[in-house]
Parts: sequence; structure tokens; C-alpha cells
Amino acid sequence: MKRAILPWPDRRLQSIAAPVAEITDETRAIWADMIEVMEAMPGVGLAAVQLGVMQRLAVVDASEARGQAVRMANPEVLHASAKLRAHEEASPNLPGVSATIERPRAVTVRFLNEAGEMEDRDFVGLWATSVQHQIDHLNGRMYFDRLSPMKRQMLLKRAAKLGKRA
Repeated sequence: MKRAILPWPDRRLQSIAAPVAEITDETRAIWADMIEVMEAMPGVGLAAVQLGVMQRLAVVDASEARGQAVRMANPEVLHASAKLRAHEEASPNLPGVSATIERPRAVTVRFLNEAGEMEDRDFVGLWATSVQHQIDHLNGRMYFDRLSPMKRQMLLKRAAKLGKRA
């Protein structure tokens, strides 16, 4: 079942998602829907809140071959490298605009995996950027919330203009 992407400024995109108590068949079905939407965008990650599912679920696949999606429930960063990496980030919730965001180049993340087991995994480069981007979504933040107030306002104005043309 393909789910629709919420348009910004839907209030759910600014809300903190609820923790997942256990991995169920319903959880796996949501992950499957998320991967389908992520591949169709195409993108390298998706958080459940982007589809209006207010649970702490995320998927990330920054592999070149694709089909390597990591399914995460309740992801949290345990450790982040001091070295930063700049990357052009965007979101299907606010199409047509993007911004360069600096985030730690590498992170260690703890999450409940598909088998329902707690897992700690290291992510580097684009994988790390995407995981952090998804965790922001689960915490009610968009990538542009990391910009200065002036840059954020300019980006949102540009998005509004693009939206009027569509």
C-alpha cells in the first residue's frame, strides 16, 4: 500500500513521534511501505512521520546498488564524530528546495532492528547524514531548522513561490 507524503507545514512534521514498544507484522508492513515510497522518490532515507505515521520508525539506503535498506525503530545517536560533512539535503515534504547542511561525518546509532533486537551500528558519509536527517524528522525537525533564521526564511519563501507555480 503506497502512502502519501505529508506536505509542509503539516503539524505532524513538527511533532515528536512515539516510541515503538515491539516489532510487529504491522511495523514490518509500515517499513515495507516506507521503502516503496523511498525508492519511488528516489531518496536515501525516510521517516514514518513523513507519511503521517507517528511512530519512531526510519529506513535508510545509501547504497549504490540499492536494496540494502536498514530498518530502524527508536533510532538514537550514541556517538557522533567531531569531523563534520557538508551535504545538500532536501525533503519530499517540501519539494523543489534544498540546502547545504553540516552534520557529523560518522555516527554510532542504537536501534531496534527488524528482528526486534537492539543493535548498535556505525554509519559513515551519506549513510550517517541520512540517519541523522531521519532522526531529526522523528524529533519534529526538518533539515532547514538547522539553518540560520534568515536562510530558513529565504528557503521557505522560495518553496512557497514554487508551490504557487505548480
